[in-house]
Parts: sequence; structure tokens; C-alpha cells
Amino acid sequence: MTALTGSRAYGILALRLITGWYFLYAGLDKVFSFIGGAEPFSAKGFLTFATAGTTSAPVAEGTIVNPTAPFWADLAGNAALLGAIDFIVPFGQVAIGAALIVGLATRFAALMGFLMMAFITIAAWDFAHGVIHATSFLALAALILGVIRAGDVYGLDAILDEQPIVKRSPVLRYVFG
Repeated sequence: MTALTGSRAYGILALRLITGWYFLYAGLDKVFSFIGGAEPFSAKGFLTFATAGTTSAPVAEGTIVNPTAPFWADLAGNAALLGAIDFIVPFGQVAIGAALIVGLATRFAALMGFLMMAFITIAAWDFAHGVIHATSFLALAALILGVIRAGDVYGLDAILDEQPIVKRSPVLRYVFG
């Protein structure tokens, strides 16, 4: 990686830590219910009721504007897949968040964070107030972190990149960084 000025390095570190904290807290909240939810996390409510979508165009109340809504509703109706989703979402958020915070396998974590937030953005289809909102912004932030090799800036990836096995394996060089 090219040399960074101190302020740029700190900016990259701040973006990585804030994005990582966002993922980590979201996952831990689903596991431990910090906000006070009595029920364990389930994606069923979101997949069933929050995937109709919104748009800035005037539509009749109850109109489904999300063309992918039937897919998400079908997922909510499949108990086996819903069980897998209910495990993958909080586990993925905790793992992505922790990896970004410590700068370990940052490229992989960033790609997984991008994919998770892209799927949530498509499922929610919330475009009444524009394209950029929390989930799409988080998807872009995660993607940028992976592209700029943010783990090389004050992260464990900088140490792992120097290991002989990583230097010999092109695949591992793409995972770390």
C-alpha cells in the first residue's frame, strides 16, 4: 500500500471502527436484546411485513412496490430457511463487526458486510426519501473499506500480510487487507 499521511490513516481507521461498531452492536443487540425486546431475534416480521417497499410516487395504501417482496415473504414462510437466516444475520453482524474493528480479514468481512446490507436494502425497498439511507450507506462504506484495504491501516491484516504463507498464496492476499 502506498504511504498514507497520518490524517488519512486515522480517517480510514475511524471509518473502519465506526462501521465495525455498527455491525457489532446490531448483531449483539439481536443476541442479547439491549433495547429491551423480550422475544429472541427473528427475521420473520421484517421479511413478512417490511418488504412491501416505499416509493416517493403516490400509490394506494397497501400497494406493494417492491418487485422482490414475494421472494422475501416466501423465505419467511419456510421454517428451515428462516431458522438459518435467524442464525446467520446476528452471527454475521457480530463476525463482520469484530473483524472490521480489529482489522482481520478485512476484505472478506467488508465484502460480506456489503452483501448483507445490499440484500437488506433490496428487501426493504425504502426509496421514498431517496436511494441513500442507513443500509445503502453501510453497504457502500463496507465496500469502500474492502477496496482500500483498510485492514492494512492499524489492523491485524498488516501483520498477516507479512507472513510467508500469505505472501506465497495469492488467494490469502485478497482476503486480508
